[in-house]
Amino acid sequence: MLNKYPLWKYLLILLVLALGLLYAFPNLYPDDPALQLSTQKATSVVDEQALQKARTALSKANIELKEAELTSAGGTLRFNSGEDQLAAKPVVAAALGDDFVTALNLVPTTPDWLSSLGAGPAKLGLDLRGGVHFLLEVDTPAALKQKLEVSSSEMKAALRKDRVRYRSVNIEDGILSIRFLQEADLSLAENLLKEEFSEYRYGTRQEEGEFYLDISFTEASKKEIESYALQQNLTTLRNRVNELGVAEPLVQRQGSNRIVVELPGVQDTAAAKRIIGATANLEFHLEAGLDDKGTDIETMSFRDGSGRTARLERDIIITGDSVSDASSSFDENGQPQVNISLDSKGGKQMSKVTRSAVGRNMAVVFIEHKSRSRFVEKDGKMEEVRKSYSEKGIISLATIQTTLGNSFRITGLDSPRESSELALLLRAGALAAPIYFVEERTIGPSLGAENIQLGVSSAQIGMLVVMLFMLVYYKVFGIFANVSLVLNIILLMACMSIMGATLTLPGIAGIVLTMGMAVDANVLIFSRIKEELASGVPSQQAIHSGFNRAFTTILDANITTLLVAVILFAVGTGPVKGFAVTLSLGILTSMFTAIVVTRAQVNLVYGGRKNKKLYI
Repeated sequence: MLNKYPLWKYLLILLVLALGLLYAFPNLYPDDPALQLSTQKATSVVDEQALQKARTALSKANIELKEAELTSAGGTLRFNSGEDQLAAKPVVAAALGDDFVTALNLVPTTPDWLSSLGAGPAKLGLDLRGGVHFLLEVDTPAALKQKLEVSSSEMKAALRKDRVRYRSVNIEDGILSIRFLQEADLSLAENLLKEEFSEYRYGTRQEEGEFYLDISFTEASKKEIESYALQQNLTTLRNRVNELGVAEPLVQRQGSNRIVVELPGVQDTAAAKRIIGATANLEFHLEAGLDDKGTDIETMSFRDGSGRTARLERDIIITGDSVSDASSSFDENGQPQVNISLDSKGGKQMSKVTRSAVGRNMAVVFIEHKSRSRFVEKDGKMEEVRKSYSEKGIISLATIQTTLGNSFRITGLDSPRESSELALLLRAGALAAPIYFVEERTIGPSLGAENIQLGVSSAQIGMLVVMLFMLVYYKVFGIFANVSLVLNIILLMACMSIMGATLTLPGIAGIVLTMGMAVDANVLIFSRIKEELASGVPSQQAIHSGFNRAFTTILDANITTLLVAVILFAVGTGPVKGFAVTLSLGILTSMFTAIVVTRAQVNLVYGGRKNKKLYI
């Protein structure tokens, strides 16, 4: 018998290998570290004059600039290394001033003809590019409390609208309690609130001649709020990260209440934490009158540290959630301010309240949700206990001159940085629940470059050793295996580029492991062929038996490894996922190259002649 493939099968193999080479080729063109220049105002643009300012400032700072160009998005400054990019950012930002935004970026260098085919290099992970990694935990109990506080204002407004008398409202341990003097008022309130706020559980009690309506979440509504809080925080964090201008960031959920944030190229951990971890929001309250008394009045201090206070109504007009757009600027006196635009619902509510409050003062309250940790001994072990709390302060207290609509401004801010960060937070949206940092890591660009160098060196050494072993031990058949091994690496990188997978340091380890697994399949096949030849089987029959009988063993071994890799990808995070991705893709490509491509080479060399001596 002769071992031959039909012509179409050879052509199909060549087509697959050609596509693999095409889509692996862009990895020879890594992205350039760059600075993206844009403007704060839509009316102005980045022009050649701005680029010249940047060039002059970089030249004075002895920072080498690779290329500067104008693009549709603004301007781009390319650099030779990540260190130059990071050093250039503060220099360029200072030279261009506050009217321009300078953001870290990566600019592709892939030729246009390859880009038009959808080809691009594989993305580099945090450990190879450098940057910061945060693991955040969402305070879901605080989300439930915030929801109760917002509902409290809405419930009080509903009771006042229907003229149902109540004495006080209190929130404690996840229960909102409304106190009444008359049982009839209690019954009216219960019926009214059950109709308008059906997502809550209601209970009544009587203490010392007074009547209480206790309102709490149902289990279904509690889970819904907790899920919403996590999802909303994910969306908000993505918006904030996008505002930072980070190239290819990662923001993803981990478990039931944790979020992973990775910012490649960012080295200023303090600035990143300040923006990402800020749980600030705004509330707008009317100032209480001199004669107003009771539990619905709250005394609050100003944030400027002057010691001044003001008495505010607890009822909230709107919160920062109603803000659709915000930008920082300066008023006529050169003081920082934030220009606010509200959505339609917030604009209607603001107009409704201020229409009847012209001449009264309205306060803008800045709220920052924080958490503090302390360690307590429990069952002989020290456990960390976190407690959430809020810090409130008045930013400004101004007289309402006329009915306010969808647009107005906030003044009284301490610095331009505070106004720009507040505008950023309001644009990105408020967090639905406070978050705190569980873990943080910073990887420098030089360490990332070193990781790449060491990873590539390990892969090269591993490949060289494997290829030498196969060549010495299996002679001509070793050449077949080595060709398949090289093609396997090319196909693996092509698959990663097509899928947009991220290459990490553990991913490089997965590639090295894939090399061993790729030749392992060939070792099984070649060993079977040698056994067949030793038992006196003709060469063509030995080749046929070697590939066919080893196939089942190879398939079983690779499927079990693939299952483990899929599980690692499903439950792992970060580096574990990177390892699982390359291992999974490597298994699939090695099956193709070790069985199909190697068989094609053997058939081409030995398949046309009977009883030809095999150099194996």
